[in-house]
Amino acid sequence: MADQASYLFSTRTSKVLAERIAHFYGQELGKIKVQEFSDGEFEPVLDESVRGGRVFLIASTFPPADNLLELLLMIDAAKRASAKSITVVLPYYGLARQDRKDQPRAPIGAKLVANLLTAAGATRVMTMDLHADQIQGFFEIPVDHLYASTLFIDHILSLNLENLTIASPDMGGAKRAKNYASHLSAEVVICYKERKKANSIDEMFLIGDVKDRNVILIDDMIDTAGTLCKAADILVANGAKSVRAMASHGVLSGKAYENIENSQLSEVIVTDSIPIKTELSSKIKVLSCAELFADVMKMVHEHKSISEKFII
Repeated sequence: MADQASYLFSTRTSKVLAERIAHFYGQELGKIKVQEFSDGEFEPVLDESVRGGRVFLIASTFPPADNLLELLLMIDAAKRASAKSITVVLPYYGLARQDRKDQPRAPIGAKLVANLLTAAGATRVMTMDLHADQIQGFFEIPVDHLYASTLFIDHILSLNLENLTIASPDMGGAKRAKNYASHLSAEVVICYKERKKANSIDEMFLIGDVKDRNVILIDDMIDTAGTLCKAADILVANGAKSVRAMASHGVLSGKAYENIENSQLSEVIVTDSIPIKTELSSKIKVLSCAELFADVMKMVHEHKSISEKFII
């Protein structure tokens, strides 16, 4: 059993998701006052005592960078308020795509974020579907890496699709697609893409057969949706009966909503790790990850094993 009180707080832009998590956790969000200065500086202050308790700070660190800075300030506030432990709950881990040096003189942003969170005072990190699993190794504190597959697989089964095929929109996601396929007894195909710069695809080729198949594209995030829409075009051109896409994080920047609405995709399913403007596309469906995080947070607080929450 838990041996200390728990407290839940949220950054401003993640409050909707945090309130859902708090509902399933069975506890209200803690109160925070944010003082804003005329030059844009802000100061979040925890408006209740957390001395000796376990603090959960819920924040998806999508742009702007102020979201990450607000979280760091909250961690520092909790540490200076004598919290016994500080668990950072990151449904979406910003800068995760910067996980290696892929060109000379490039930063490794994902490692920098790990350093900042640890230096600020975080004692544990909880996140979902990192862009690369190896990011867990950037931390010297415990990391609970959850998977949206616990939500997506149930949804796929509810669709009752015949001749199901799981597709990866790129070579990097081949392992993820294979894992989904093994749980669903489905076939796997891969879309091989070549790009010379970010958010721009030069060529894409299909590896595998999709004729008369119902295809589901699996990815960790959707940014401009260019890759997914291009992959959907190729899949349909090669005889796919239907094409859907599932991704843990709906970044949806630029013309993403327009691209999705005008694409061959019949449905796009994402989680609420990032706020989604569903009114901008009738094809987008959002599955909440709130209950998943709330369950794991309770298990962590009560010192229980969380291995049952890892499907893929």
